[in-house]
Amino acid sequence: MKRILLAIAFVALTLGANAQINDIPRSTPEEQGVPSKALIELFDAMHNMEQTDIHSMIVMRHGKVVGEFYPAPFAPQYQHTQYSSSKTLVSLAAGIAIDENRLRLTDRVATFFPEYLPDSICTNLADMTVRDLLTMQSGIKPDWGMRAKTTEWIRTFLGKPVPNKPGEVFAYDSMVTYMISAIVQKVTGKTVLEYLKEKMFNHMGVTVVNWEESPEGINTGGWGLHIQSESLAKVGQMWLDGGVWNGKQIVSKEWIEQMSAKQANGGDYGYGYQVWMCKYPSAVRADGALGQYVIVVPEKDVVIVLTEASFTNGKPQRNLIWDNFLPQLVDEPLPASKDYQTLLAKQAAYTLEIPAGKEKSSVMKKLAGKKILVPKNKYGWKEVVFEQGADKQLLMHLTKTDGTTYTQPMGYKKWATDTIAGLPPYSINPIDWHRGLEGPFYGAACYGWEKNILNANIHYVNWVTSLYTTWEFKDGEIILSISNNYAKNKVEKFTCKVE
Repeated sequence: MKRILLAIAFVALTLGANAQINDIPRSTPEEQGVPSKALIELFDAMHNMEQTDIHSMIVMRHGKVVGEFYPAPFAPQYQHTQYSSSKTLVSLAAGIAIDENRLRLTDRVATFFPEYLPDSICTNLADMTVRDLLTMQSGIKPDWGMRAKTTEWIRTFLGKPVPNKPGEVFAYDSMVTYMISAIVQKVTGKTVLEYLKEKMFNHMGVTVVNWEESPEGINTGGWGLHIQSESLAKVGQMWLDGGVWNGKQIVSKEWIEQMSAKQANGGDYGYGYQVWMCKYPSAVRADGALGQYVIVVPEKDVVIVLTEASFTNGKPQRNLIWDNFLPQLVDEPLPASKDYQTLLAKQAAYTLEIPAGKEKSSVMKKLAGKKILVPKNKYGWKEVVFEQGADKQLLMHLTKTDGTTYTQPMGYKKWATDTIAGLPPYSINPIDWHRGLEGPFYGAACYGWEKNILNANIHYVNWVTSLYTTWEFKDGEIILSISNNYAKNKVEKFTCKVE
């Protein structure tokens, strides 16, 4: 009965989230001057790329979606964490505040937080402006561990040495974006997310969106946006259209132009206001760890959204777009093509790697119902009990160190999805990182038996992370190996006892 209720709840949540997907007009690629074959080549190359799991990809041209795919078990309704691509949304919030005369680029950072300043401040700190934060030229050496060490992020940031003159040295730093988020909250009385909901998201029909908060109750800014891919496509289209959505000026054209222009010598091609310049002429992008992108190409009237977990540096993915895909686009509609049906079939059939192996093993006869004790680990797993389920499913009953329990269904040659207890794994560990997020989270799993070895992959589909596990059963013990999609080539091994 419990599993029936969980299934009903899962369907209800999915249907509720569906209200804001499929909201952007769709078109055949050829109607927008895009060969279906070009999209097939792009999607196949992305999907087959080594050391990469694509979670979603949306391609828009002339304001319409011409291609999209979500390899199973991912799906359009799931939110996805954005890491540093969140920064560009902070820039949009700052731009709206500047449009409303609540903020100026020349405002001094120190003046917003007199209560957090050290007893004496250096000239460089006194001179640091909002523009210096937006261009990653604060003058402060980045401290990526700070967010995991203290609950006073503003005070700690302002208390750091400022060895470089602000505005002169590019130093990429997520805490700099956090300070912009804090300033926007200071001048508007709303968090960045609340402000963007009022000024932007509500007008776009974007309702399923969250943002991590700091221990100080401020949206983390430099990371932590949790949003659906189609909502990012809307943001990208508004960005491409000079700040306009459905005829309404959301952000001034002047700000869009400024944030999208080179303002600092960051990266290979330059950095704007929390925006990366690109190899392709006129192209700009929001860019997050593991491969989270909103790419805007005015020259081709194209918006591309990509979410993934990749160990590449992102250049192979972007080069596929610059060198292979965009050159195939034309300005006039193309004749209808039989390739379009092939594209539709492929989009529906993509799936992430299915674990190797058979449906059943004689090991389960000895193991079913027995308690497997897992040594201390960062995932919080304490006890596991396996049970053969219906419909070719294997059930993993999991007890965590905090006492919570849940069952992770695992499908054979297909994915099985259900709620998890608590939080999924995360590649970073800021204090209180779960603040601002709304559960539940979902795990989707698939398995296969190779003699006495159980292979099981788990993707946390409304997050970003995944676990790849093998359970080797021998001599009354189990060797559990776990790798993930955010620590390259790192495999953790645990010797588990069976009761």
